[in-house]
Amino acid sequence: MKYIITTIFVLAAILQGNALNADSVKKEDHIILIADMQLQIDINQAMNDMYNFKFDKAEKQFRWLKQKYGWHPLPYFLIGLNEWWKIMPNLDDRSHDGKFIAYMDTVISISERLHEIPRHEVEASFFLAAAYGFLGRLHSSEERRDWSKSAFAGKNALKYMKESEGMHHLSPELLFGDALFNYFSVWVPENYPLLKPLLVFFPKGDKKLGIEQLREVSYNAFYTRTEAQVFLMRILGGYEGMPRKALQISEYLHQTYPDNPYFHRYYARLLYSSGNYAAARPVSEDIIAKIDSGMVGYEATSGRYAAFFLGQIYDNKKDNEKAKYYYKRAVEFSQSIEATDTGYYHYSLLSLGRIYKEEGDEKTAKKYLKQVKDEAKRKSPVHKKAREELKDF
Repeated sequence: MKYIITTIFVLAAILQGNALNADSVKKEDHIILIADMQLQIDINQAMNDMYNFKFDKAEKQFRWLKQKYGWHPLPYFLIGLNEWWKIMPNLDDRSHDGKFIAYMDTVISISERLHEIPRHEVEASFFLAAAYGFLGRLHSSEERRDWSKSAFAGKNALKYMKESEGMHHLSPELLFGDALFNYFSVWVPENYPLLKPLLVFFPKGDKKLGIEQLREVSYNAFYTRTEAQVFLMRILGGYEGMPRKALQISEYLHQTYPDNPYFHRYYARLLYSSGNYAAARPVSEDIIAKIDSGMVGYEATSGRYAAFFLGQIYDNKKDNEKAKYYYKRAVEFSQSIEATDTGYYHYSLLSLGRIYKEEGDEKTAKKYLKQVKDEAKRKSPVHKKAREELKDF
């Protein structure tokens, strides 16, 4: 019901915008808006505000854009992207889903009309692929797992992505779709063989080329530059075994958008995993401080990462009091979002048990170690370690 109501309000706004801009459809629909340099200058600050989690400031500018170009999908796409970044720090929070889906549906509706105009066919294909792509990302997330909606969105995204393939001379934005297709059309069947039949009718991709294209988009595009950097960071750090290059991107993103919790925790995570504890400590402490001060987007998901890293760092320094403090916070953050089937949670409990055991507090040590034994999967390494610790009592 909430989604239906949200959709009605969005559609009402569209109708109003179209009525206000009836003349502009006739006068300005020759503009290829994603290639308009002056417009990029005008909304550059709004894009920076969005990625830096200053959502109200960004939306005010995007709504100005909607008043001026209500006939075009771009304003609705940017307002939808604004909602997407409200979702990113914690995908368990579905409170922004309705608005985000409604705006992407609007982008699709307007782009389908624009697609009928030959001059705008390629541009419209870009927005159709982008809107379907973002919807697919949402529906396929671990927290949603709506595979039928994800498959439908993915199929349409691929369809329109192929329409704009090789047309990036019109705008570097169009290379973004080529890059993602080239990489993931190979990566998906390699990692999910059951999905291979879905891609059998598409041309063979090229992962190396896809990475090179993502780099080009991250240097030359405007609207998709930061999204390309996010994909590049995740691909290099998570799939291609290039943590140093991923760390460089994450450092840039965090320094450019210091109040973006997603970039902040990814940077902390890569610093920690690379063994750079001296740099990871202040970065993680800053995450905790921003959570405690109630900054927008900073919540328990980021907290359990940062608190665990700090627990480990102080544990290695043999600073038991600070280590215990942060391990306990990691446990509390995990419990608050029901993320109790994760390594951060179980290893925080295990570490607390070990510290209390070293300090001679047998009762408290047993409490934490038994909690690991009771809650972790029996065949998991952490369960085995808890059992071994308990044998010594």
